[in-house]
Amino acid sequence: MAGIYIHIPFCKQACHYCDFHFSTNVERQSEMVDMLCKEISLQQKFLSGEVIDTIYFGGGTPSLLSPAELSALLETLHKYHAVNVSSEITLEANPDDLSFEKLIGFRKAGINRLSIGIQSFHDETLIRLNRVHDGALARESITNAYRAGFDNISIDLIYAIPWQDDEAWKNNVREAMQFQPQHISAYSLTIEEKTAFGRWASQGSFRSMDDDNAATQLQSLVEMLAIGKYEQYEVSNFCLPGFMSVHNSNYWHDKKYLGIGPGAHSYSGVSRQHNVSNNNLYISKLRNSEIPATIEILSPEDKINEYLLTSLRTSWGVDLMKLRKEHGLDLALTHETYLANLKTNGLATIREEKFVLTQKGKLLADKIASDLFVVPA
Repeated sequence: MAGIYIHIPFCKQACHYCDFHFSTNVERQSEMVDMLCKEISLQQKFLSGEVIDTIYFGGGTPSLLSPAELSALLETLHKYHAVNVSSEITLEANPDDLSFEKLIGFRKAGINRLSIGIQSFHDETLIRLNRVHDGALARESITNAYRAGFDNISIDLIYAIPWQDDEAWKNNVREAMQFQPQHISAYSLTIEEKTAFGRWASQGSFRSMDDDNAATQLQSLVEMLAIGKYEQYEVSNFCLPGFMSVHNSNYWHDKKYLGIGPGAHSYSGVSRQHNVSNNNLYISKLRNSEIPATIEILSPEDKINEYLLTSLRTSWGVDLMKLRKEHGLDLALTHETYLANLKTNGLATIREEKFVLTQKGKLLADKIASDLFVVPA
């Protein structure tokens, strides 16, 4: 099984924290959809006949597309790939796009899972993040999604916002839980250099929340969602039983995926492709029937490090037997003392060949992974 990601590079306006590739000029949106379809046809051999079990429309703001445009993209995918009839087909969406009528159109087009970018239910926070919607529209979008028949809904929240204290964050989580979404993704606010927040931080007019307070808010989230029967299957992702994101899980299980659209990445197991992050250049290359990507062949060390980085963030952790059999690395032998210290300090467990970080350890997942990275000789 494999996945396909389609990047829709348009937004109504720039959120102050976002550094994903997008444009607020939507004049070429229709042309872009045509070129996305063309790239799908040109890239049809990348996955070598794999059955597709997940399709994910990300961005940008994919919900800016019309149901007809989504239908055209999905029809093209079915034309060139063997798509499982029970595939998870996700659309990232902003609340301001989710009228009841448009949601009905999305369902008819084939979307069966929504990932709604709520971020916060608090009006002041939404204004300061430069989101288009307000709290009332956030609530209405979830209600509309249920009314339209969606039964697999994920909502995004952001914590570690400097002006949002612990009680305000807990209230945000409580409100999210009242809607009983099947999935919740919660991300720490990260200050990226090329964003508005990044520019203000470099000028000294914006400061991020300190790590201890951010960790406290994440811990509150974990405890509250556990009471609501949500499983934390990855550091930032929580689901009710049976609603784990297939698409995200494929990434963490080292499965192949094809990325379509400007800025999209692809992974074949032996190489990665990186599409150009420029809408005009992307369209121009495809007009000439040229795949707009550069290829990177992965070294044995790259494969091991990627596996460590992704799997340590999950509830299933690192499969030590897989590392030995597929990559020739005996982690328990090469890092015996380091792993023993993690266990002693309550940061990890090792049972039945599975190396899994504890809740405390997950707060340090990226640091622990980097400590274990294999350096080329």
